[in-house]
Amino acid sequence: MESINKQERVDELIQQFWKLGYLTVSRKYGTYLPEPPKMGHYDIDALGKIKNQYAIGISLTSEEIHTENIGEKLLYLATRHTKNTNRSVQLFITVPKKDLFKVKDLVSKFEDEIKRNIKVVAVDTEGIN
Repeated sequence: MESINKQERVDELIQQFWKLGYLTVSRKYGTYLPEPPKMGHYDIDALGKIKNQYAIGISLTSEEIHTENIGEKLLYLATRHTKNTNRSVQLFITVPKKDLFKVKDLVSKFEDEIKRNIKVVAVDTEGIN
């Protein structure tokens, strides 16, 4: 059972954005920022920007990781490009620590160009102090 709620997961994701210098453009469960748009038919948790580079952020639960279409979702989100400049968009994924190796194994099966666009970060699921 996960003791960390969805808002705390998104907060952890935003922390990862900030560590790398991204500004948060939109996020779920935020007070002042708008909700991020859907990418295809997938929900995302955050959208960030640094200069002319964009980043998509999603936070996965153990249940989501063990669904059969998770590879399709990650592949779709990792291959997004900006509309005008056609630059690759970085994909940040936060996962529970216990599922880190499963997600990294899944990502390792993608092509090298796609793997470069994905950053997987483990989150402590016991709660955030």
